[in-house]
Parts: sequence; structure tokens; C-alpha cells
Amino acid sequence: MIDIKLVRDEPDRVRASQQARGEDPGIVDAILAADERRRSSLGEFERLRAEQKTVSKSVGAAMGAFQKAKKAGAADADHLEKVAHEARTHAGKLSEQVKSLESDADDAGAELERLLRQVGNVIIDGVPVGGEDDYVVLETVGTPRDFAAEGFEPLDHLALGEKLGAIDMERGAKVGGARFYYLTGVGALLELALLNMAIAQATAAGFTPMITPTLARPEIMVGAGFMDAHAEEVYRLEADDLYLTGTSEVALAGYHSDEIIDLSNGPKRYAGWSACYRREAGSHGKDTRGIIRVHQFHKVEMFSYCRPEDAEAEHQRLLGWEREMLAKIEVPYRIIDTAAGDLGGPAARKFDCEAWVPTQGKYRELTSTSNCTTYQARRLNTRERDPNGSGTRAVATLNGTLGTTRWLVAILENHQQPDGSVRVPEALRPFLGKDVLTPLT
Repeated sequence: MIDIKLVRDEPDRVRASQQARGEDPGIVDAILAADERRRSSLGEFERLRAEQKTVSKSVGAAMGAFQKAKKAGAADADHLEKVAHEARTHAGKLSEQVKSLESDADDAGAELERLLRQVGNVIIDGVPVGGEDDYVVLETVGTPRDFAAEGFEPLDHLALGEKLGAIDMERGAKVGGARFYYLTGVGALLELALLNMAIAQATAAGFTPMITPTLARPEIMVGAGFMDAHAEEVYRLEADDLYLTGTSEVALAGYHSDEIIDLSNGPKRYAGWSACYRREAGSHGKDTRGIIRVHQFHKVEMFSYCRPEDAEAEHQRLLGWEREMLAKIEVPYRIIDTAAGDLGGPAARKFDCEAWVPTQGKYRELTSTSNCTTYQARRLNTRERDPNGSGTRAVATLNGTLGTTRWLVAILENHQQPDGSVRVPEALRPFLGKDVLTPLT
């Protein structure tokens, strides 16, 4: 979640971020009010608890004096009994007040946390304002092929995949329902080659390869920011109270939860390979043909833990590694700066890389990389020793995709030949062991 200190110190910045996201800026005032209630209750609680400790000691002293006077038959025994009784009564009242103030502080704290969790990460300066269609194109790389000039009409990836014996949607639907599929023969080999190439690149860049869990506990899902605005996208196993993850980002974000990690030698970088599951709630009628929008797929995801002051530079590095992978599959693509209203809650900035899909005549997302600053780490309690020597502080987390099943769409469509064969990009050939994919008939 966002840092309460940021809300206190720069409320206008948080309001502006909320407005840019299309969210209610009024929640900032509610947060400040809950914070003030909590701090006021805590202050009074601490004052009265200190008084309670002093009074408790005086009760003991008064009772001791009374018992001694009573035993000795002293003339002032009745007076000392009265003093002890008054001290006991005062201590009892203080105890009730302390309990009440502690309860008030807890209630205000719970309300404060509930409100803070409703606020998306504060966007970074320069992020475009608006919704899904308000992105800014930062760069376009490559030129789409002119299939008309080449003298043939391109097939879409599903038609190509069926000719190659690479994709079987019909049997996928028979077994799993809509949006499920089989990758068969060269289709399976092509995906494995792509993901192995992604792992090889990540490893060469210093990432630690990881095969991650695809089931996560609720606190990890919540901590990673996947149970806020998009909870309806997540599959839940009710009997076990576990969730199927839509990206290995979740497992990698939880890997160092409740830990103090050492970043003195630079970022900790992991590359997670996992199956991913998404319900695609709300996507009825969208991308129903082929494997662009499906319920299950595989992905290699980069994940980085770094110091907060290094996060923007690390974000550019992740984007650079994504560009390197896109160059290897030799497809036209563009990079967009995603608008604030289209960011997920954890992201303060996100760059998408979109590949040209010839049969759709438009660019479609293949990768994204997000700078989540300290948002996830704050929720998951992932910290480092403050370099200034003042305790610990939350680290920054970032993520970026190096390859998914969807990449097969761009590879098949952009490299198809008039005879229905598909040229394999040169960098992919050592991993696939083929130069060309040929139709079965």
C-alpha cells in the first residue's frame, strides 16, 4: 500500500494521482481523518497508560501502608484504608479508559489500513492521464509486411496453427471449455523453445531462474496487489483457501515476504517460469478465436527487488531486456506508456510492448513491465537495512515479461509464407532445432 507519510506530507500529490487514475481523490481526506483519530487515540492511550502504571504503584504502596497501620492498631488506619480504596477506584477507572482508548486506536488503525488499501500506487511524474485509450506511443520498431505486395492473403495464427498441427482449440474446448486449447507437435516445441530462449537470456543477464508455485495463500495474493480491483479475474480453490496465480510475479513478490534482504551489491533479480491462470471475467465476446485471450498459458517473468532510489533506472533495464527478446523474434512492435487509469493498483508506471498482428491490422500487447515502487514490499513486509543507518525501510519491486504463449501469435502471423509454412526467427532456431515449420498436408 502507499506510505502514510506520503499522504501526510504530500496529500495534493496523492489526490492528483487518484484523479489521473480516474479514482476518487476524496479518499485522501478520509485517510487523513482516520490517521488523525488513530494518532490522537494512541497519544491519549500512551499518556493514560503511563498514569495507570504510576497509580498502580501507588495502590500497592497505599494498601501496604493501610495493612501495616491496621496491624499496629494505628489511629490513622481508617484514613489509610480510605486512601487505598480511592487509589484502587482511580486505578480501575484508568484501566477502563486505557482499554477504551486502545480499542479506539485499533478501530481507527483498521479503518486507516482499509482506506490505504483502496488507493492505487501513486503514479510517477510523466505518466499519461486517462484510461485505456489514452496511452502515449514512445517508439515504433520495424515495419509491418505488405502481404498484398507479396501477392497473398495472410492467414491468422489459428488457421496457421491448424495447418501446422500446432494448435487444437476444438479438443481444448472439449476438455476444458471455452478459451482452452492444446499446443501439439511443433506448437508445443515452439512454446518450449521460446520460453527456454527467455530463460537463457535472463540467466545470461544475471537473473536467477525459478520454477514457482502456481497456488498462493490469500495474504500473498493480497500483498502482491491481485485481490483489489481485479479479484474477479482470479481462480480460487475454496476448499483449500488458495488461489491460482495469473503470473509468477505473485510467487516472486512473496518469496522474500517478512524478510530483511541485502541489496548492498545491487538488485536481486529472478526469472520465474510458471503456468498462469486467468478467469478473463468481463471479456465475453473478446478475442474468442485462437490463443490471444485464454484461461491458461505459460510465461517467463522477470522480477526485481531494488532500492527505491534505483527503481526508475531498473525499470528501463527491464524494458531493455524485453526489447532484446522482441528483437530475437523479429516482429514489428511499439512501446507505449500506459495511461494512469489503465494501470493496475500496484504499478506506479507501466510500459507495454505491443507486436503487430497482420490479420488484425493492429498492435497487440506481448509484454509489459511495471515499476511498483514500494507498494508491494510495504504490504508484504519486505525490507532492507536503511543505507543511512536508521533502521529498515521497504524496498522497491518491479516486474516484466520475457515470453508468453501469446508470443506464438506474433511469430506465426508475421513469419508465414505463401505455402502456409512459417519461417523460424534465426535466434530461435537453436532452441527449436528447425528453420521452417511446414504444414502437415
